[in-house]
Amino acid sequence: MVRPITPPFRVWVHSASSLHSRLADLTTFATAHGPTALGHDPRWLPVLRDGLRHDVYAVEARTADGTTCGFLPLAYVSSVLFGRFLVSLPYLNSNGVLAASPDVQTALVDRAIELADELNVRHLELRQEAPIDHARLNGRLTSKVHMRLKLPATPDVLWKKLDAKVRNQVRKGEKSDLIVRWGGLDRLDDFYAVLSHNMRDLGTPIYAKNFFASILETFPNQAELCTVYAGPQPVATSLLLHGNGITEVPTASSLREFNPTCANMLMYRHLLDRAVERKQAIFDFGRSTTDGPTFKFKKQWGADAHPATWQYHLRTGELGEMRPDNPRYQRAIQLWQRLPVRVTQWIGPEIVRGIP
Repeated sequence: MVRPITPPFRVWVHSASSLHSRLADLTTFATAHGPTALGHDPRWLPVLRDGLRHDVYAVEARTADGTTCGFLPLAYVSSVLFGRFLVSLPYLNSNGVLAASPDVQTALVDRAIELADELNVRHLELRQEAPIDHARLNGRLTSKVHMRLKLPATPDVLWKKLDAKVRNQVRKGEKSDLIVRWGGLDRLDDFYAVLSHNMRDLGTPIYAKNFFASILETFPNQAELCTVYAGPQPVATSLLLHGNGITEVPTASSLREFNPTCANMLMYRHLLDRAVERKQAIFDFGRSTTDGPTFKFKKQWGADAHPATWQYHLRTGELGEMRPDNPRYQRAIQLWQRLPVRVTQWIGPEIVRGIP
């Protein structure tokens, strides 16, 4: 999306109070260039404000005639436990600078670094895919990859392309007396019940239920929940987001005791079919560590690895010290896994909202 920009252009910073008037133009700019994940929609800023109580900012570049030529969404993540961070954007797998030219790109990062200084954060984090050449971006993480699958025209073609082992597991799920249901807010309680158990078992704090409610309310035609039931009990669930040509699944969980039923495999078959039926070009399974368990799970569906380059302006601390795989958090993870689910639902949201 790089093209010449006739100077001058001006960079603006919109806080929550002034953001509403710019959302339409920012959305048009952010979604106008080829396949775009829903995660790049500027309406995520109000979602993060309402669902996670973050202060949010939109850094926008405009030409002399008022046309948007650059956009960088930012969330100010602050907590007593972990400190302060400026992130584009928390929860989402990919986001960062969208710019119509290299000079606009540089100006957006310059202003974001100024804002990081003003807010006195530990670091600025840009969840890029392609790296930006900027002298003050002094840190980079490339340990994760995006796992993506090019989608065919019909579910039947997709099915025939799947590995025989995957098809057998899906068939086992179909024979296990499981029911797959779709919905939105009407399925939120069941979604949250499965997610809460799974996140506790993983040793990870869970987001608040109202955060997911905010997503479903903001994107009623693009966000939906898929839940698999064994009788009345929900046993696997996921949040599916449909963008412009790209469907992504940022959150998915299943109950371990139902692994023998292949409920999770059945669910992913339905997720993929849903994306194909909506004429999407790409299914994004989310980020994974290369050759890790989730990487191998996604790879079996035919997904290919694509680079994820998270860039940083480090002001204090060390790169990667807030990542969940940091050894310093292993004891806390083990303790979390022993807590009752209801306790994790109560204290988890306040903890996780402070993790960038």
